[in-house]
Amino acid sequence: MLLSGIIPAITTPFYPDGQVYFKKLEHNVGRYSKTPVTGMVVLGSTGEAPYLSDQEKRDIFKCAIDTAAAEKVMIAGVGSESALDTLRFAEFAAKLGYDLALVRTPFYYKSSMKPANLLAYYRYVADRSPLPVLLYNVPPFTQYDMPAELVIELAGHPNIAGLKESSGSIEKVKAMVEGVKHVARSATVTERFEAVTGRMLKQAQNVAAGALVGVESLAATANSTATVKPPSARPSSSAVQVVGNLKTRQKKVGFQIVVGAAHKLYPSLQAGAVGAVLAFAACAPTACYEVFAAFKDNDDPLAVEKQNRISKAAERVSSQLSIPGTKYAMDLNGYYGGNARLPLLPLTMASRLEIEQWMDKIKS
Repeated sequence: MLLSGIIPAITTPFYPDGQVYFKKLEHNVGRYSKTPVTGMVVLGSTGEAPYLSDQEKRDIFKCAIDTAAAEKVMIAGVGSESALDTLRFAEFAAKLGYDLALVRTPFYYKSSMKPANLLAYYRYVADRSPLPVLLYNVPPFTQYDMPAELVIELAGHPNIAGLKESSGSIEKVKAMVEGVKHVARSATVTERFEAVTGRMLKQAQNVAAGALVGVESLAATANSTATVKPPSARPSSSAVQVVGNLKTRQKKVGFQIVVGAAHKLYPSLQAGAVGAVLAFAACAPTACYEVFAAFKDNDDPLAVEKQNRISKAAERVSSQLSIPGTKYAMDLNGYYGGNARLPLLPLTMASRLEIEQWMDKIKS
């Protein structure tokens, strides 16, 4: 699965009484689907996953993917403290049509989280997960920082697609990019070299099956004895495969590293990251995408300008004021943020005014 681009780590909307507000979740996902982001992470750290019941998580997973556009890469935050529980949610997400499983580092028994424990945990999950695994290192929340050497060792597993690195260390990104160069992988992409999701393939296969039924029906009516090949069997070239109305090709991707710090997005891309999963993209998806687009266009002055535009706001709003800050910034930009769940508290009036100033010229 191609991870290149910007992927918002979406929030979970709540009613004032703390119940999940599914209509607002649909509203947010529908709006993200119309932006240039690559996809969405559902129930990552920004989604307040630790505060949700198992049934709420299942319902949120279903609501989000039912609403998302088919071309958006959907990543399910399934990480739990136990490998078995992580697998249960990975299997559930796979049945819904998610593309990857985001698996954070277990951390509760921190003193026992030695490299051997993490190797065993991730290999156990990756060996059995029906979805490709995206490792997730998020020390600001777990207070555990996965060593680069451990990531490099896990990178060779065929069902581990990459890593979301949220330590904010550019040097660590560089070291890991260098250390995983030997990993050779490919991903199915469109003719424009954009990600092809499982839902896109399913839709294309349905189109192909429908077209075949129609053609066979016409052939039978005409008493034809000719053999009719389905549209999916007619590749336009040796490099392109056709499934229904979808033309695909393969792109070399290797082990893909995405980052989680919007205020360091541009230097992270320079260090070799292929994209980013960002809390700040939940409130400013297009502004974050503009940094990535300028980088891909090799327009360094524009990339620096776009990065400088969001850096201080992203650091203050999403990194320091965390989920309540991100949610309030969403309210300012046409998304539904609302309050976080207790024990996270609503923002003070001073913090709200500060966010309004930071977000004044960052519209998405």
